[in-house]
Order: sequence, then C-alpha cells, then structure tokens
Amino acid sequence: MTDTAHRPPRRPDPSGRAGDPARAPRMADVARLAGVSPQTVSRVINGHPNVSAQVRERVQQAVTTLRYRRNPAARSLATRRTMSLGVVTYGLAQHGPSVALTGIAEAARQAGYTTNLVGLAELDRAALRRALGHLMDDYVDGIVLLAPVDDAVHAVAGLHTEVPLVIFEPGAPPRPAGFAAHEVLGARLATRHLLDLGHETVLHLSGPAGWLATTARIRGWREALSDAGRHAPGPIDTSWTAESGFQAAPRVIASGSTAVFAANDQTALGLIRGLTERGVRVPEDVSVVGFDDFPESGYFSPPLTTVRVDFAALGRLAVRKLLALIEGEEVSDPLDPPTLVVRGSAGPPGSPNHTPTHPPQPTIPQEES
Repeated sequence: MTDTAHRPPRRPDPSGRAGDPARAPRMADVARLAGVSPQTVSRVINGHPNVSAQVRERVQQAVTTLRYRRNPAARSLATRRTMSLGVVTYGLAQHGPSVALTGIAEAARQAGYTTNLVGLAELDRAALRRALGHLMDDYVDGIVLLAPVDDAVHAVAGLHTEVPLVIFEPGAPPRPAGFAAHEVLGARLATRHLLDLGHETVLHLSGPAGWLATTARIRGWREALSDAGRHAPGPIDTSWTAESGFQAAPRVIASGSTAVFAANDQTALGLIRGLTERGVRVPEDVSVVGFDDFPESGYFSPPLTTVRVDFAALGRLAVRKLLALIEGEEVSDPLDPPTLVVRGSAGPPGSPNHTPTHPPQPTIPQEES
C-alpha cells in the first residue's frame, strides 16, 4: 500500500478535474472560476478601468482563492515588454512629489511592473535628455516625468522618446500625456474660506518662481479675489520651507493683513511661529491657511486649516495613464478634487491693527542635527 500521509494536498481544480499538485494556477484557471474570459482577467489584473465593479470583484476573489501569481518572465515574452516603468524625478524634498512617487510605485507593482528611478539634482534639457536616454537604454516600457517645474515642461517640449511618456503638470488642463491635481481650485477654496470669514482681502505667501504649483496656486488665489471684487496685494515669495515662512512674518505684520494663504503647510508652520514670537496671535489677529495637508498639519499650534490634495492617488493616475498609452488607449481623470480641511488657524478678523506693546525678540529656529 502506498503511503499518502505526507503528500501535499491537491489544489482545487475549478473545472472539476483532478488537480495537479505540481502545477501553479494559470490565468485560465482564474477565468474559469470567475466565469469570465482570460482577456477579462488580464484587464482586471492590469488595472484597466472599463471593467464593471461586479466582474472585478469576482476576478479578484478567484485570484485570492487560487493564490494565483503572474509569471513576469512569461508575460514579458508574451507581450514583448520588459514590465518596467521609468520615473524621472525632481523636487522630491517637497510633500506633493514625494507622496505622488509612492502612489506611482504602488500602482506599478499592482500592475506587475517594476520601477526604475532616476533622480535629478539639476534640471535642464541636457540633464533630462541623459535621464531619458538612461531609461530607454534599460528598455523601460514607458516613463513618468515627476518634475513639476517650468524647466521640465520646456525641456521635454519637442523631445522625441521611443516609449510613451506622461508628465506631472500642476495647473495644466487634462490631456492623455499629462496628470495633475486641480491646484487652482484648491487655492480658490483656501482664499474663498478666508473671505467668507469676513476678511477684507487675503495676502499670499507664494512658492518659489519656476514651479508649476506656484503659478497654479497664485492663479487660484487671484481668481477668488477677483470673483469677490477684492484687491489682490502683491504676493510674498517663499521657498516651500518653514524657515522662509518664519522670515516672511515681519512683512506680513507690516502689510496689516488679517488673513494669509500660504503656498504650503511648511511655509504656514514657519509663519505661525514667526507671528507668535512677535506677539501676533493666530487666528485672533491673523488667520492662516495652508496647502497640502501633510500628516503633521493637525498638530500645529493652532491646528492648521489647509487644503487636502490626494497626491498618492495622483501617482496612481499617472501609472494608469501611462499604461493606457502603452496599450494605445485613453483613460479619464477621475481624480477627486481638493478639499478644505477646517481646523483652528483661521477665524473672523479680530484686531487688525494689533501691535504688541513689548514684542519679544524673535529667534530663528535651529535645525536639528
């Protein structure tokens, strides 16, 4: 009699035939169990949008039941692709691009792709050409350009690439080869909120020149003031950093403004400290609204009212658009719009002409070692 006590259990065969314990489940097995075609299984696995939620759920359940895993080598041979996506980055020290990169890596992995990252310290046409050449030498199937600055747009204009390319374009209208959150709308929300609280106008601490987000947020701020028939004071340039917001505090006080829209949350953080150290209360004397809603914003003192943008979803959208271009298809931009997160740093105007009798000597915060 043959001893079967230590034999591995046979994998269930959805067709009803005896399973082969040595054979890994195939896409056809998933299709049979889900009651769909192998082509539909492929579309679900690759994240194509034109699959119904019910069919997608059935396929995903079958994948889980059978413990199906794709064979990258076989898929590469079948599709004549490398199953690798290139990403060229610039400005990852900033919240938006860094979180978007996380979304790109996540979506690529879920679609069965690896990512090949090239980070740029400087951005000009020559540097960008070298980065794209490096990725194409590695035979990537497509490239994401995550460099939200004017120089990137100018450098890639008219530049031929052998594979599809999508570019991060804050403030630009939707197009197949571009992806962006509606940052103009976000800036309008921030400005409108301060006006609705009763402030006569809103001062803007803008981001640095040359950044697409800077231009988009200035545009939204000006549009909201114009729609309300209010004067737009000249923006104060900052550099996306808390230090630049801190250094801008004396100019904000001198302006007499009771409301400030800061280009990002770090700038707002520095501004709040700069105002507080000079005896100006937030929000009693000056209301402050930020942009981005990075994780620490709710722990400011006071907690920061800000605009939330889902940058991780933006990164996932970039991959969907790139894969659609690779497949010769198009995908819509179903990205949720920015939302206003109301906390404690903004309120109705209190004492616009508040001047502390004995303002404390401000100190510049020291960087941690």
